[in-house]
Amino acid sequence: MPKFAANLTVLFTELPFLDRFAAARAAGFDAVECQFPYEHEPALIRRRLDDNGLRMVLLNLPAGNWAAGDRGLACDPRRHKDFRNSVHRALEYATLLGVPQLHCLAGVIPPGMDLRRARETYLFNVEYAANLCGPRGIRLLIEPINTVDMPGYFLSRTEQALDIIAACDSSNVFLQSDIYHMHSMGEDVPAMLRRALPHIRHVQLADAPGRHEPGTGVIDFDGVFALLDELGYDGWIGCEYQPLGDTVAGLQWRSGASAAALPAVACLNPAA
Repeated sequence: MPKFAANLTVLFTELPFLDRFAAARAAGFDAVECQFPYEHEPALIRRRLDDNGLRMVLLNLPAGNWAAGDRGLACDPRRHKDFRNSVHRALEYATLLGVPQLHCLAGVIPPGMDLRRARETYLFNVEYAANLCGPRGIRLLIEPINTVDMPGYFLSRTEQALDIIAACDSSNVFLQSDIYHMHSMGEDVPAMLRRALPHIRHVQLADAPGRHEPGTGVIDFDGVFALLDELGYDGWIGCEYQPLGDTVAGLQWRSGASAAALPAVACLNPAA
């Protein structure tokens, strides 16, 4: 049965960030993920996890200056120092919080940059991060992100990500598959999940169009969940969608996905 993790960057935004942990537990989640927790001291986050019996299963590396247009640093040869600093900062948080996986955002290709040079830079930086993460028991993940929502993003297709993984001089680079991004890029989601499963260590979801909860768009999530079960995927599925309205009201889709995995609910922003 699917195991769902609440993405606390986009869910429960009716509440301050540190209060979202209790809300996720009240809604039946055993695990959470977060895009960028770096405005909050890791000790405070650790306390919220412990107080609510939650696991943090995924963080992003810092993406640079989001307001200025940064969407990750890994493909930009001008930002080597910034990238390395971002890896060390993420490892500080992951180590204290017990996070088993870090997602390395590729970034937008700089204007005028040769694609081959961007790829070489990305490979070099991914290998650097993966080799630092490995001895700490942390997996490094890469995720294709659609170029409709994020124009110019370097890593946009699953086949491209598989090529990067094959080319990396590291055995600690894996795939983060986001159903919304796959669909938005016109990929055959079931076929690609079958193809990529040996490399997938994390899945995320949102419906399309709109990037809202399952059932608001056209993606067949019943089929996706059944296929993941058939394939033996036993990792987490991150709920990284923007609720159409109240977060808790929007969680009713889970009762159809996995009544055993999560109890029915009775009460109670950035892209990658």
